[in-house]
Amino acid sequence: MASVEIRDMQPSDEYYVSCCTHVNESDDIDEAAAVRLAFLRGMHDAGLRAKVALLEGRHVGFLYVMPIEVCPWGPLGSDLAAVPCLFVVTDEQGAGIGRALLEAGEGEARRQGMKGVTLQALHSDFWFMPASFFEKHGYEEIDRRGRFGLLWKPFDPKAVPPRFLTPSYTYEPVPGKAVVDLFWNAFCETSAVETLRVREAAAEFGDAVVLNEYPAEDREVLLRHQIPRAIYVNGEEIGWGHEAPREGIREAITKALAVG
Repeated sequence: MASVEIRDMQPSDEYYVSCCTHVNESDDIDEAAAVRLAFLRGMHDAGLRAKVALLEGRHVGFLYVMPIEVCPWGPLGSDLAAVPCLFVVTDEQGAGIGRALLEAGEGEARRQGMKGVTLQALHSDFWFMPASFFEKHGYEEIDRRGRFGLLWKPFDPKAVPPRFLTPSYTYEPVPGKAVVDLFWNAFCETSAVETLRVREAAAEFGDAVVLNEYPAEDREVLLRHQIPRAIYVNGEEIGWGHEAPREGIREAITKALAVG
């Protein structure tokens, strides 16, 4: 089997990582990728690192690791490294690439003096961040909400367990208008794409829509609301899992205006 190379993100890796592997798929993806790349570069001095996996020179995956104190995705805690995203292309899963990326992330956490690593994982058949993978590699689940498990691997017996974000949101109506509350995250390509679409859709309705934006990379905003990604229209959350479609956003706004 060919050896896997794991390295810190280099200029030749930036597009692949920032577009979340969706290379040359759409203008939406590319525009969101620019937002994401600016965030990744801007957070380097704060300790964020992207580890990239290559197999025979091909990009096959990546991992993000950063101090939990600056992670815009959650969870909350201190003196830990957060891994909000580990991705391996489907065709290469099972080849040890995920393990190599995770070990690189743990090594980075140790170099930065962290007391452990934490992450949120899924208990489901969905491919993204499967809890079973991390448990296989020594991570312990310390809390659970629905499909989401909060896992960690402490390096230091004095490490304090992390905790889930606790969402706090209150809808404030504006008479005669549709209110769109957009909680978004420059770190997440999916969130960045749908943010562009929400802005475009809201603009089509002119003054009939009030758009409030809450960027999670603003630490004060994240700690106040503890919502890294969500779209509310007149207080009702809308979502599709994947990037919100333009037509779906338009329909939600149209419905809200008709009711209001």
